[in-house]
Amino acid sequence: MSMVDSGSDDRTVNNTMRHKYRVLSEPEKLAMAAVKDAGAALLEAFDKYCQPGRETALARTNAEQAVMWAVKGITG
Repeated sequence: MSMVDSGSDDRTVNNTMRHKYRVLSEPEKLAMAAVKDAGAALLEAFDKYCQPGRETALARTNAEQAVMWAVKGITG
């Protein structure tokens, strides 16, 4: 599968659930990137400071979910 940058207007090619997207403004693209960068930083902190196990796995899942919903809130 080819990869498409999430800020690209071509992002519809790899999403089977949403068939139509609106074009994002530059501030929306920047906001989406900032949220995703913050989520990635949080996951890196989990890797650095947390013990492997169920609690850390749940924290990772919930952080990923929070980023997903935040991006949906931006791009909605």
